[in-house]
Amino acid sequence: MFVDTGLLRAGEAEQIVSLFKDHFNIPLVHAAEAPRFLGRLAGVTEPEQKRKIIGQTFIDVFDAEAQRLGGADFLAQGTLYPDVIESVSFKGPSVTIKSHHNVGGLPERMRLRLVEPLRELFKDEVRALGHELGLSEAFVGRHPFPGPGLAVRILGEVTAERVRTLQQADRIFLEEIRNAGLYDAIWQAFAVLLPVQTVGVMGDARTYEAVCALRAVTSVDGMTADFFHFDMAFLGRCANRIVNEVKGINRVTYDVTSKPPGTIEWE
Repeated sequence: MFVDTGLLRAGEAEQIVSLFKDHFNIPLVHAAEAPRFLGRLAGVTEPEQKRKIIGQTFIDVFDAEAQRLGGADFLAQGTLYPDVIESVSFKGPSVTIKSHHNVGGLPERMRLRLVEPLRELFKDEVRALGHELGLSEAFVGRHPFPGPGLAVRILGEVTAERVRTLQQADRIFLEEIRNAGLYDAIWQAFAVLLPVQTVGVMGDARTYEAVCALRAVTSVDGMTADFFHFDMAFLGRCANRIVNEVKGINRVTYDVTSKPPGTIEWE
C-alpha cells in the first residue's frame, strides 16, 4: 500500500506506482491523500507537530484502506538505527533530537503490529544488504528521503502552493547534480523553502519573494556529515535556473553546516 501524502518530490508518486506495478508486478494500492494531509497541516509551523500530524494521518489512511480491503495485521517500515537514536532512547541514554515519522511520529496506540527488520542497521549496512539481495544500483544508491517528506523541508506553514514551489526547485537541483555526474558522490541533496522573503529585481520590476536554500552532504552512516564542496560555477548555475524557472523564489543560498552541530535536514 502506497500512502501518497502529496509531500513527495516532483514526479515521485508516479515513479513509485510504475516501479511496483510495471517492474515488480506487485498489485499496489495507491491511496492519493494529499488533500487530507495538507488540510491537517494547515496553519501548523512547529516541526515536531508537523511530524506527529503526518504520522497520525498516515496510520489513519492505512487503517481505513486496510479495512476496506478486508484487514491487515502488519505495518512494515524501513526504520534505520539513526532514526531511532534521534527519536527515542533505545540502547542507553540518548537525547531526543527530533521525532522521525516512522519512530516518534507514529501514534502510540495502533491496531497494526510494527515490523522493522532494519531497525538496528546503519544506512551503509542496509546498502550492503541491498547489494547482497541483488537489488539494482539505482534503488540501493538512492538518496535518503524523510518520512514526513517535503513538510520538513518547507519551514513554516505547508501549503499546496509552497509544496509545488519547492518541488520545482528541488527537481532543478537534483537534475543539475545528475548532469554533473555527482549524484553518487553525494549522500543526500535537496532544496529547502524558507519562511522569509527578500527584495529582488527581475527585469525592470521589483520582487519580494521566497528564499531557497540548497543542501548537499557527504556521509557514511548519517550520524555525522560534511557539506559537499561544489565549485561556485555549479552553484551559480543552479541558483540562476531556480530563480529564473521557479515562480515565487528570487534568492538562493547554500548551506555549509556540517553535522554536528547541524542536522542534515533543517527540521
